Amino acid sequence: MRFIDANVFIYSVLKPKAPLPEAVVQKKTAAKEIFLRVDEGEPVITTTVHLSEVANVLEDAAGIGFACDLLSAVMAKPSIDVRSVSADEYRESIQRAQKYSVSINDALALIVMEQQGINEIYTFDRHLEQAAVRCVQE
Repeated sequence: MRFIDANVFIYSVLKPKAPLPEAVVQKKTAAKEIFLRVDEGEPVITTTVHLSEVANVLEDAAGIGFACDLLSAVMAKPSIDVRSVSADEYRESIQRAQKYSVSINDALALIVMEQQGINEIYTFDRHLEQAAVRCVQE
């Protein structure tokens, strides 16, 4: 099982309003392939915090209706294990963010991964590799 970061959902479903650089097109293509495998049953884990990131971006870019439809579908997928996080875990993520120079939510992903014995994450944030996890982008 792998952790799935918010950016995978965002890259896979958000439609651009202008031409994109080739590097972004490649990320979108890879994200769509990952999302398709998850849709077909590949098990992944994420948190309510990471889905909240997705919701915030999608609400702003595509509207509340689109965000609600997508998040409802994600929450209904048996292959996506959505974990709640405690205030203590979030406090710890703040400390880890400082230690690894990553965002607080990326640090939270590291905590959940450690708790679950997971060392691979679907993400387009390569900086997580400094925390000794494997970033998978395909």
